[in-house]
Amino acid sequence: MIAGFKPDDVLKAARELPAEDLPVLLGQLETAKAVAWQRLTAKPEPVEAEHDELLPVELAAERLGVSRDYVYRHHSQYPFTRRQGRKLLFSALGIEKHIRQK
Repeated sequence: MIAGFKPDDVLKAARELPAEDLPVLLGQLETAKAVAWQRLTAKPEPVEAEHDELLPVELAAERLGVSRDYVYRHHSQYPFTRRQGRKLLFSALGIEKHIRQK
């Protein structure tokens, strides 16, 4: 059942409404049906890219739950590693995605 929506209420209305009110009910049902079909067949709206933040090794290690040394030794295995010169940085969104997949 959908929260706040009871199919039995619609059936009850169809059975008990006075005959002169049924055209209005049918119109509302057709409108609801058209809106539902439109939503089902519509292309999903593009999701705005979340703001990514580049984290230093210390914060990346903390979020990953490992030591700084481990992050330095295994940084090449993480697809969310970014290098700026000699500096290693890590994508915050990449870390979140990695954690969700584990």
